[in-house]
Amino acid sequence: MAWAVPHVGLLARSLGLGACLCVGFLATAIGAQGPALGMLDRFEPGLWEVQPRDQSSTTTQLCIESGRKLIQIRHSRDSCRRFVIEDTPGAVTVQYSCPSNGYGHTRVRFENARLAQIETQGIENGLPFNFSAEARRIGSCRH
Repeated sequence: MAWAVPHVGLLARSLGLGACLCVGFLATAIGAQGPALGMLDRFEPGLWEVQPRDQSSTTTQLCIESGRKLIQIRHSRDSCRRFVIEDTPGAVTVQYSCPSNGYGHTRVRFENARLAQIETQGIENGLPFNFSAEARRIGSCRH
């Protein structure tokens, strides 16, 4: 029976070391992911032009502080609840719902810090929308 005591101590030390390694690994993995929707923060702030691929739609200009504004182009003034579907370094996809004004589903693909591809669809003011566009930074915002 005397031999069991050292093994219990060894087992406890091994479990403690294993737990520390596991916690360290998880902390590193979580830290490596970065902030949610971090890809959108890589876009340069400024004046952006959104050119729909459909030639019948009009080009719009937006002054953005971060690429997060590209998620809700059709609901830009609304406070909406968001659900992240895809969050990678190259693209994000977000489903959002705006109380009493509809909803949207948007995918933003990163080309470079001044260029994005956008696909969005949903309902705004009771009417459906569905469009693809290229968003390009064209300069500084005029204040």
